[in-house]
Amino acid sequence: MKKILVIQNKRIGDVLIASLIAANIKQLFPNSRVDYFVYDYTTGVIENNPNIDRIIPINEKELKKIPNLLKIARHLRKKNYDIIFDPYSKFQSKFISFFSKATIRVGYQKKGKTSLFNPYTHNVHPLEKKTMPCGKSIEQRVQLVYTVFPLETPIYTPKIYLTDTEKKYSKLNSDSKPVVMVGILGSTPQKSMPYSYIVALIDYVTSNFEVNILFNYAPDQKAEATKIYEACKHQEAIIFDLYESNIRGFISLMNQCKLLIANEGGSVHIAKALDKPTFTIFSPYVLKSDWASFEDGELHTSIHLLDEKPDLFSISREERRKIEKDPTVLYNQLTPKIILNKLIPFLKHHIK
Repeated sequence: MKKILVIQNKRIGDVLIASLIAANIKQLFPNSRVDYFVYDYTTGVIENNPNIDRIIPINEKELKKIPNLLKIARHLRKKNYDIIFDPYSKFQSKFISFFSKATIRVGYQKKGKTSLFNPYTHNVHPLEKKTMPCGKSIEQRVQLVYTVFPLETPIYTPKIYLTDTEKKYSKLNSDSKPVVMVGILGSTPQKSMPYSYIVALIDYVTSNFEVNILFNYAPDQKAEATKIYEACKHQEAIIFDLYESNIRGFISLMNQCKLLIANEGGSVHIAKALDKPTFTIFSPYVLKSDWASFEDGELHTSIHLLDEKPDLFSISREERRKIEKDPTVLYNQLTPKIILNKLIPFLKHHIK
């Protein structure tokens, strides 16, 4: 039996799409044991996944402490993994990969880049551009597998596996109108729209569609979410107090909603993995080609300022870094009017 470790120490969306490594490697080695080493706050998106045998959670801050990193690397080395996949390819994961002494270690190495040590037996060059509807980020996770092992039928669609109890989630059963979840704030300030724009979008939807709006936000964002709620015209159409504090609770709640409107982030990937329609609003600094997955203009669609006003900024790496530090000026250019031009047809298609 082969023992396989996937190291994905990053955010929720990254961990979810990295579950495709397990889905694909299990096609080749169905009797293997596949473990995932991830941050503790991300485990919910891969729980109950039949392709993942064990989840090894770690606190993000603790992993970045060198003594802890050494201890963890020694612990994982004792597991005697045969294969390691490292889709993150940063210092901590490279060190663990190198120290593991696994026979096959797969990770990314950019062309022309060199490092003090080579942690991988198989260096994979990141794709220059996407070639499939799933988007470059998903395509690259699967690339880690098929670069080393022959895959006849690659799997490109991430899935979340609900328990029977989660499928029977009942907190929205009393709502007769379709429930539209709205991610009012991004996972970081750089991914969040101007508050006045969020309010304008919500006011339009509640004024023109027979729906209830369910606010989605992180626990530490409640004060900001309250400001947005209090500025909305039709508060009676907004479900504000229903909130799930953990990922599995959020997944159960999202599964009962009609669709999702949100800033690009983990909630969008979760909704897609549940086969829910999504409308994604991209921050100006995020590359749409990397993260816009499975968009067909109907089930999944999005808007990015680059598509609407390409002359406003270049897409060079240096320019993106400047925009990421402060995307406010460009975000202000992505007005509610521009967004509604695409959002209205999307809503009309899904809400009869």
